Amino acid sequence: MARQQLITEKGEVAISDPPFAHALFNTTRFAWLFVILRVYLGWAWLDAGLHKVGDVKWVGTGEALQGYWQRAVSIPETGRPPIAFDWYRSFIQFLLDTESYTWFAKLVVYGEILVGIALIVGAFVGIAAFFGAFMNWNFIMAGSASTNGLLFVIAVVLMLAWKVAGYYGLDYFLLRYLGVPWKVERPAQAPTATAAG
Repeated sequence: MARQQLITEKGEVAISDPPFAHALFNTTRFAWLFVILRVYLGWAWLDAGLHKVGDVKWVGTGEALQGYWQRAVSIPETGRPPIAFDWYRSFIQFLLDTESYTWFAKLVVYGEILVGIALIVGAFVGIAAFFGAFMNWNFIMAGSASTNGLLFVIAVVLMLAWKVAGYYGLDYFLLRYLGVPWKVERPAQAPTATAAG
């Protein structure tokens, strides 16, 4: 079945989504599914941040992040280095050389907590998922596979579903207040005939 095309008022060609993609990302039919993904991903971030917030090596001195970065930039005599791209290794080395871990560690900790809370309560899900995916990407680039690949994929799905992912959450009110989605379109009614008299 070919996708339908529509010419807009501006002369642009708008291509409709396949029915499954439309149902998944443009209707609230699967909004319950995104609650599960949101809460799972949100709890993963919140839990990671809460484990760090009480650790002085994270929120005090930044030594924990310093050690992580030092391991990431190291090049072993045999085998592959943790960071595969030289430009990213240079970037992390620059952060180490400028002692950026002292403030960057706090940014990581509180970023994880804020992303986790936003996803759990369903507030600005697309934006929160973007920042979560960005953190996952950086962890992967620094050589930490772990669960980062799976969490990255879930975050991308939530970004694609930003219009409906927070429907059962604060986005139901926030996005409506901001005038974004969920504008209910009602079919036009035929004018009623009035009797002349």
